[in-house]
Amino acid sequence: MMKPCLLDFTKEELGLVFSPAFRAKQIFKWLYQGYVDDAEAMSNLPKAMRDTLADTYDFVPLEVAHEETSKDGSVKTLFRLRDGHTIESVLLPMKEEVVDEEGRRVSHPKFTICISSQVGCKIGCTFCLTAKGGFVRNLSAGEIVGQVLALKKRHGISPERRVNIVYMGMGEPLDNLDAVAKAVKIFADLDGLSISPKRQTISTSGLSHQIKKLGEMNLGILLAISLHAVDDALRQELMPINKAYNIASIIEAVKVFPIDERKRIMFEYLVIRGRNDDLGSAKKLVTLLHGIKSKVNLIYFNPHEGSPYTRPHTAEMEAFRDYLNAHGIVCTIRQSKGLDISAACGQLKERSTHVTA
Repeated sequence: MMKPCLLDFTKEELGLVFSPAFRAKQIFKWLYQGYVDDAEAMSNLPKAMRDTLADTYDFVPLEVAHEETSKDGSVKTLFRLRDGHTIESVLLPMKEEVVDEEGRRVSHPKFTICISSQVGCKIGCTFCLTAKGGFVRNLSAGEIVGQVLALKKRHGISPERRVNIVYMGMGEPLDNLDAVAKAVKIFADLDGLSISPKRQTISTSGLSHQIKKLGEMNLGILLAISLHAVDDALRQELMPINKAYNIASIIEAVKVFPIDERKRIMFEYLVIRGRNDDLGSAKKLVTLLHGIKSKVNLIYFNPHEGSPYTRPHTAEMEAFRDYLNAHGIVCTIRQSKGLDISAACGQLKERSTHVTA
């Protein structure tokens, strides 16, 4: 039997285990603001409590199994969980540190961390390598939180420096909604990493009923929908889940999703050459999103071995973007990162499996 992991607990849950309740706050600060993973280092706790922590709990739910660094600074990490399964996370540098002529820091570097929510995935998208390995299990809240904590520690990002989090790695976050929602709350705790829900984006393949449930939770997070097509025929080819949750049901769920008045629903649109990159598709997308406060993020298909799909030309991407912007929909092209490493979701896990098999 594995020990329970401290990262699986909210501060309130720790308060039910350790008394008086302020001890939970101290433990929480040691874990998330002190980057401590050793009970003996928690110097303001009584010796008996430190002994209990050391004997009863694990501090770390995962370890680095493999890592690849891109020339653009992106780092993809394969984590091994306590049961031996592996998941992927990606650290994406968004803005570099700015230093003035006298060597004084003007602004800190900014990062986005892409994290996994499951070992494998049930959705089975034809363009995604994660689907190839099938679904194994859900991650616990601590395994989700542990990815960000580990990457911040490993790359020297101080506890007070905020990062953006996207639940866009391996797995479907809304298929593991309870653990993901708990992770959102743990991340946001002011005695922990203090990462506001407004800095957290949950990306879903479009589980309509779960989108509604997530909306009812009113967590304050940002929502991204993996749309990828403007008609059910193509979307069903790319994403078999469309049989159960078609485009119309997704649009219906999104229209009632609560969002900050300054924010927009993000629609992710993976662009594949010759399949969904034409202006006819752009025109249909404008019609589809009418009345929704939305933003479209165009994504270059990231080629990987064995895929029947190819990367679109830049000219088609730009024409698509320009059409949407001209017709009232905010649209950007996501800059591809990590093309020189195992950047496609599930690719590092797949390659590492073959290497170690």
